[in-house]
Parts: sequence; C-alpha cells; structure tokens
Amino acid sequence: MGLFLYNLLLPVYLVIALPGLLVKMRRRGGYGANFKQRFGRYDQALSAALIPNVRPWWIHAVSVGEVLVALKLIEAIQKEHPEQMLVLSTTSSTGHATAKDKAPTGVHVIYNPLDLPGIVERVLRKLNPSLIVLMESELWPNLIATAEKRHIPVVIANARLSPRSAHRYTKFRALASPTLNRLTAVLTQEPQDGPRWEATGLQREKIHCTGSIKFDPAVGQDPLEEQLGNLRSILTDLWGNLEDKHLVLLGSSHAGEELAVAKIFAKMKVHLPQLRLLLVPRHFERANDILAELERAGLSANQRSAWPTRRHESADILLVDSTGELRTWYALVQAVIVGKSFLGEGGQNPVEPILAGCPVVVGPHMENFAALTELLTSRSGLEQISSLETLEGVLCYWVQDPQATTALVKRGQEALSAHAGATNRTLEKLLAFQVDSASVRS
Repeated sequence: MGLFLYNLLLPVYLVIALPGLLVKMRRRGGYGANFKQRFGRYDQALSAALIPNVRPWWIHAVSVGEVLVALKLIEAIQKEHPEQMLVLSTTSSTGHATAKDKAPTGVHVIYNPLDLPGIVERVLRKLNPSLIVLMESELWPNLIATAEKRHIPVVIANARLSPRSAHRYTKFRALASPTLNRLTAVLTQEPQDGPRWEATGLQREKIHCTGSIKFDPAVGQDPLEEQLGNLRSILTDLWGNLEDKHLVLLGSSHAGEELAVAKIFAKMKVHLPQLRLLLVPRHFERANDILAELERAGLSANQRSAWPTRRHESADILLVDSTGELRTWYALVQAVIVGKSFLGEGGQNPVEPILAGCPVVVGPHMENFAALTELLTSRSGLEQISSLETLEGVLCYWVQDPQATTALVKRGQEALSAHAGATNRTLEKLLAFQVDSASVRS
C-alpha cells in the first residue's frame, strides 16, 4: 500500500514542484549537462565503460557533504579491493561537480535516476550492481523494491535519522516499514541511533552500529595541497601576512546568520584589529542576497567567485561562494562558528573543523546532531552557547587565550576517537552483504 501511494503521488509532486525545481536548477547551474542520466540514459562512452558481467558497487550520495563521505569509503574500497568497479551517483549538480572533480580513477560518476519504476528498472538492468550503498539518509522506495526483486542487497551506510525524520517515519510506520524492511542493513553512526531506527518498524537484526565514516580521523581528512596553496594565496593577497591575523569562519550558514555574525565581527574588530571573517553559506547561490544585506548594513566583503577581478581593498570579510573547499578553509582559520545552529534549526556537522584543529562554537539548535553535540559538550570539546548575544565573549576569550583553545580542540579530538576505524568496519559489513558476481540481467 505504501509503495502504491508513493507511485500515485510522486508524479503529481514532480509536476507541481517542477517550476520551483527549474528555478533552483538555473540558479545552481550545471543541471543541463547529462540531464538524460536522470532518466537512465547514458552516452556511448559511459555505456561502454560499464563492462557486461562485471558487477559494480553502486554508491549513492545526495550532495557535496554525502559525496565527501562516500569518497572516504571509496578510498578504503580501492585500497583493499582495487579490482572492484564502482559507480557513484549524486542528486545535486554541486554534488555531481564535486564527485567528478574528486573521484579517483576508475569510479564512474552519474546522476541518480528519478525514482520511477520504469526508469529504476532500466538503470538496474544496465548497471547490474552486486551491491547498492545509500549514504546517510537516502530512501528511494522504487529503487529499494526493484533491487529486492532482482536480489540486489541495499545497505544504508553511515546512516543518520534526524528527530524530524524519525517522527515522520514512526507516525506513518505502517506505510514506511515495508520499504525499510526491504533494506538488507542499516549501518548507524551511534549506538543511540539503533532504537530510533527500530521505532520506525525496521527489524532489529538489520541494524548495525559501525561508527561514523565522516568522524573517522584515519581516512581522507587532509586537504589537497594544491587547493590549500591556492586558497592560502587568496587570503595572503587579501590581507597580507596571515601570521598576525586571527581568521574566524562561519560555516554552512543559514539565512540571516551571515549578517548577524558580520555585525558582531565589526564590533569586535574595533578592539581586535587582527580579526578577519570568512562567511561560507550552506547554499552558495544566496551570495548576492548576502552581499546586499552586508552593503545595507554598511559592511563590505570580497567575493570568492569574483576574485581577483572585483576586489574591495579595505574589506575584512570574505564571502566564500564556492563548493568543495570547506574542509580546506578549515585548515586555514583559527576558529569556526557552525551555521544553521542559531537562526536555523538542525545545525550542521562540527566534526571536520575539530579534526582540522579549530575550536568550534555552536548555537542552541543542533537537533540533527544531538548525540554528537552531547558527546562533545560532555567532554568539553565543543562550545555550545544559547544565543548570538554571547558569541562575542567566546571569540574574544579564544583570541586572548590560545592555550585554552588548544586544550578545547584536543578534548574534542579525543572524544571523536571512538569513531576511529569506522570506515573499515563499514567496508567489512558491505563485503559480507554483497551478492556473488553472477549476472541477474533480464
């Protein structure tokens, strides 16, 4: 019944949502290229590369964040099993661009097909995977149901389930549980995640805690040296010698947070002239709106995408409107503010800046990372504040007492060490779940 209703309503949703989707596609760019892949149509070169009777693992990641986690897993797969063919699919154009740019040789990058029965059947017939891995929180009912019919295991790796999603699945448990129980396994990040998944109707024996690939400090955390040098040169060109500067970054920010933090920064800079601010919005297409807000407030900023053709010599703010660079920016700053945790809801992941050696401050709204936030705050490895009004005090303290920030970062990294080895534990589970190489094309 759940799948029937889904297939009844999905085409209606696509028609209603199409105007908004087209606007978003135009703003973000990049959707035109390979658009036919969303309907399971591939060009001759890609079709030829998918060798008949060689069954790949199909790994799906929605956007940039999930792609980066998938690439860590792919690195481990290629290290242990270099013969394994891999297909990496993404939903967003930014995720696709990141995957094309960063995926190692031998990984075929495609767009995820629309989750409609005929399209999914065509793609599974073409790819013929021996395993499908959905990263973090992806559930595609037709893909999962069709894979089950073709005896292809489907696993959610690095699984997370926000309180909002858990409530929704639990509320409609009768509709959701059949799809959930078609999954071969769900590999969770935290032990506390198990009961939440079980409450949705998922069978307990399908739930395995492997830890977080993203939090695993052993794999893929170092930024690319070339990118690191390029971004450092931008900062040096902007602000000269970085040794006497204190760079603060607001990462993955939500609407309104950029202006609020910029105003606090301007106030602090009167007494701390060495401060500089980097604003990295969650959605880079908001850049023009952010620049307009700053200008109305009498604040100027340089724009990453406009560098170096348009430049404000006196601007002490850099608006980073680019993708796939956030981990490298973390390596260049001295403090990080996590966005969507003050004026938005849910928060963003604080792990990467902690692993990069930055002290991190978050706001009250970290609902999507509640267990992680509780772990880090209980170990005094993260600063959580109740509102933006107290942000100035935290940042001033960090500037004036670098030893305190070093200790904070160390405690945070020690707390995250529980996830060491998560990537390899995940890989071991996946190897156990994959089917043999016999073809099931029909």
